[in-house]
Amino acid sequence: MASLLTPVKGKLFIDSTRKSTHALDGAYASLLRGHSLDFDDLRAYEYGDQIRDIDWKATARLGSPVVKRSLASRMHTVLFAVDTGLAMTALAHDEKPKKDLAILAVGVLGLLALRHGDDFCLINGDSRGVRRREIGRSEAALEHTLRTIDRAVDAASAPSDRDALLSYIARTIARRMIVVVVTDDAPVTDETERLLRRLRVQHDVLWITLRDAEPVLDSRPGPSSGSGTDPQRARRDVATRWAIPEFLQGDPELAAELHAADAADIAHTEALLRRLEITHTPLAEQDEAVGDLLRMLDARSHVRRG
Repeated sequence: MASLLTPVKGKLFIDSTRKSTHALDGAYASLLRGHSLDFDDLRAYEYGDQIRDIDWKATARLGSPVVKRSLASRMHTVLFAVDTGLAMTALAHDEKPKKDLAILAVGVLGLLALRHGDDFCLINGDSRGVRRREIGRSEAALEHTLRTIDRAVDAASAPSDRDALLSYIARTIARRMIVVVVTDDAPVTDETERLLRRLRVQHDVLWITLRDAEPVLDSRPGPSSGSGTDPQRARRDVATRWAIPEFLQGDPELAAELHAADAADIAHTEALLRRLEITHTPLAEQDEAVGDLLRMLDARSHVRRG
């Protein structure tokens, strides 16, 4: 089997040449703010900050309270919580397998973790059960992790169950970790919110949404190639296997209605995650994914720590 990590490295290298490796490393380092003796920067005091973090000299000089931030010097563990149920067998927004987008996201963040001396582990599953891999500290372990995701999605026969993944973490993971949830764009539930509130107390949580392909296209597809596998013609729900009638493709009213419903779901999810101070990024295309991940990590430095 060809390496899954090699193409990830290629995309990471291409983006590194555009933005510089230092930018990628600096964005990843923003995850690691914590208590240590290594000074990082100052920012305005916010409700919930520790009194011991206040820089009294700078506060007196500026006339308003400011706190010191430092870079944590200890090793961190990045926990990838990846949905590998039927929802992940669908196409992503760029008409490529959603599974490949998930592998790219985990691969990029896993490589950055290794480059900073951190380790990682994987939790994946569906409605039939959740599985956990041991902690990895090498590229070989990361390759194995990516292959685990690849095989699990290929063999998926049960519906996705995002809440089962979150519940498993809440019940079994006691040590503080950086939890990266990789899921599809299904609407969040009240149970999802309850679990996230619990997880947010103990862990640093990041949320990656993999956008689905459009079920109804804005224009009618062209003539079939005869292969029967043209994604522009065969629009099928992965859970029910119900095929969307081809005559619906290109219906502007239906496409607009679906876009509006999708936008409402996205807005609800983003509002919830923002309220919980969970950094979020949607990934729609493989070609843009590394840049989107970089912006997510960079935005993380502006999130208040609870």
